[in-house]
Amino acid sequence: MLRTQLFVGSAVTALATVFAAPAHAAEADPQTLAAAVQSGGAIAETEETEDDAIQSAKEIVVQGSIGFRNRSDSAEPVLVYDEEYFQRFEPLTAGDALKRVPGVTFLSDVLESDGARLRGLDPGYTQILINGERVPGGQSDRSFFLDRIPAELIEQVEIVRSSSARRTGDAVAGSLNIKLRDGFALDGGYLRAGGLFFDDGEFKPSGGFYYGGALAGGRVLVGANVQGRYNPKEKSSLRYGDSPENNPNFAADDFTNREDQTDVRDGTDYAFNASWGIESETTEFELLGNFVRTERTETERSFEYNDPTAINGPVRATPAGNLLTDNANVSDITQESFAIIGKLDHEWSIGETQLRVGYSSFDEQRDEFEYEVDFDRSAPRFTGDLIDQAIKDTELFVNLEHEFELNDNLEFAIGGFVQNKDRDTDLQTVRSRFNLTAANRQGYDQFTRNPAEFAPATFPPLEPTTTRIEEDRRDLYALVEGEYDNLTFEVGIRWENTDVTITDLVAAGTPAINSDYDEFLPSASMKIEVGEGRVTLSGARTLRRPNFNFLTPGTLEAEFGDNDFLGNPLLLPETAWGGDVGYEHKIGRTGVVGVNVFYRDVSNLTELSTLLDASGAPVEGSEGPGTFVYTPRNTGSGEVYGIEFDASFSLAFLGLPDTGVFGNLAVLDSKITDEFGERRFNDQSKFVYNFGAIQNIPQFGAAFGATYRKQGSAFGRLVGEEVTTRYGADLEVFIEKRFGDSFTIRAVGSNLLDSTKDEVFNKFATTGDQVGRDFDEYEIESERAGPVFQIVARYAF
Repeated sequence: MLRTQLFVGSAVTALATVFAAPAHAAEADPQTLAAAVQSGGAIAETEETEDDAIQSAKEIVVQGSIGFRNRSDSAEPVLVYDEEYFQRFEPLTAGDALKRVPGVTFLSDVLESDGARLRGLDPGYTQILINGERVPGGQSDRSFFLDRIPAELIEQVEIVRSSSARRTGDAVAGSLNIKLRDGFALDGGYLRAGGLFFDDGEFKPSGGFYYGGALAGGRVLVGANVQGRYNPKEKSSLRYGDSPENNPNFAADDFTNREDQTDVRDGTDYAFNASWGIESETTEFELLGNFVRTERTETERSFEYNDPTAINGPVRATPAGNLLTDNANVSDITQESFAIIGKLDHEWSIGETQLRVGYSSFDEQRDEFEYEVDFDRSAPRFTGDLIDQAIKDTELFVNLEHEFELNDNLEFAIGGFVQNKDRDTDLQTVRSRFNLTAANRQGYDQFTRNPAEFAPATFPPLEPTTTRIEEDRRDLYALVEGEYDNLTFEVGIRWENTDVTITDLVAAGTPAINSDYDEFLPSASMKIEVGEGRVTLSGARTLRRPNFNFLTPGTLEAEFGDNDFLGNPLLLPETAWGGDVGYEHKIGRTGVVGVNVFYRDVSNLTELSTLLDASGAPVEGSEGPGTFVYTPRNTGSGEVYGIEFDASFSLAFLGLPDTGVFGNLAVLDSKITDEFGERRFNDQSKFVYNFGAIQNIPQFGAAFGATYRKQGSAFGRLVGEEVTTRYGADLEVFIEKRFGDSFTIRAVGSNLLDSTKDEVFNKFATTGDQVGRDFDEYEIESERAGPVFQIVARYAF
């Protein structure tokens, strides 16, 4: 029977779909099934199997063996990592877990893993799946932030290197499939309690409850998770009026200011999910629900000084030592999401029909207050900015598929997908600015006072900008899949029609702007068994839909240096032809080593260009002569390519059956040409690797291990700014003690090398300055965070 699960979960737009297990799994003996899982490989989402298992809670809590990368039998090139592979390092979120799988990079701040960058590309190029289903993202670039999916819910992580007609084609870089537990995969329950200890003395507790079992003739899963989140960082920046490109003595000749900053992100995530399913010989029904709430405060305090090191001393028109500006920035963020989904599968004499219907809602409220006092003036000036942003994103979707069995080895499937998405963005801003009196600034000390004390009792009225984007999709797809001897294959095509309507909700009477486009996306994959190894070949056409911010009409002044930005609601998606060729070889009973080469040819790229008037002359920007208005448009093409290695096996051949080693390396490259010349795709790291080992000590019921990760440098170039980013290495270790078959305590140390994120910014006022390398500002910024220690206890019942 075809295994189909459903799950609903969302970090941003509150929708995800997770498949459910077959009837025979619910009826089989759990111990027999557990043994089958221990001796076999992973099961792909669309693979037929008679060995799916309900995992007991005790197996999750007490891991008696080492987890390795598994092999998928689907035609598509898929790497499979069970929870045993990463759980002992106690990742907090799905993003933390993905740091250990091949080819995934992040451009996040230290200690954070939000937007996954498969093969180093922008998060918008990576499709995030939950058990084979696309997860809509709340970010403007349509990416899905993984830091709100608790890692505790994850049963398996898959890297899907190529695309299939069954899924939407938003997967230029590939897909990351996160398989979550449901009632058909968990029997029994367990409690989790723990805490995080930070180097500044802060403590954050966490806890959870999970239970799966029989209920009302079916099976139920309920789970609740509370996770304290905290990230204290220190930043330091040095700014100059020129760069080493033009002046080897820039540090001495062109110093402008130094900024010292503390950045603390403090919050709590609350997650709840439930599912109930029932099945018979021919029919399966499942109803699922999920709710996530995030409360988060981001507090930044910045001081700018007129000396590279000093705080007090000779002044340059500053009333308080070397202080130039004092800035206090606080953002209060609340996010809530919920989803409800229903699934019905039925087997007929003519095949199997699957129906999925779901509704999701995502709300974000962000209130940001930024207060600054500028002392580098004859009369110190207060500036207060208030930003009130609300995002409301809702989706309704229906997916219907029918699969025919053509013969014993061949199946044909046809399906349709309908989705209606509404996204409202309400942005309100206001600025208050005035000079401080001598009495107000008398004796100002940045370490005991705060710019917020000068905030006026009332601000001017907020200036609203509210836009609604309605995106309606109508997709059809068909595919053929089969098995012949040592060959497994799938060939399909998908047609995607998208209709977009953009409406300004503030300016009454403004006509809506409409745009629609169609794309045909063929795909093919095959897997050929060759002794203890197998070769995978795949090719597909994929796309990336436009950034919501790029679609929104309206002008943002001085958005890029001194240049303005104007949205383009008629943007079309980027498209790509791509291929993967790989080989993997089995090592022993559980080990595997693999290599893969990939290539993507991306067309219709979205790049910023100068807005021209009717005569073909550049439109002048709001800052006057020499400035321009930039707008996104589809132009040009680019190439992405690289090679990926991974290995995971035990050292049993050396007489060490309880020692497991793992490692992976991705060497990444690309080529694109913009108006300034040739470069890589923005912010693509040159490489990423990680390796580690786990030592199990059965006689003592204990284990320990370590993992080391390093990500290569990345370069990004936009109009007005260029940035090079480098990360320090990350080391994590764990030690665990098992007590019987129901209780485990685990201690984990993360970021033990005090990892840093170092950035170099080249900033320019105009395009001409950027071409001529006439710097407006050259900045060197470094960010660091200290080690984090975690204690976690689990008890199964």
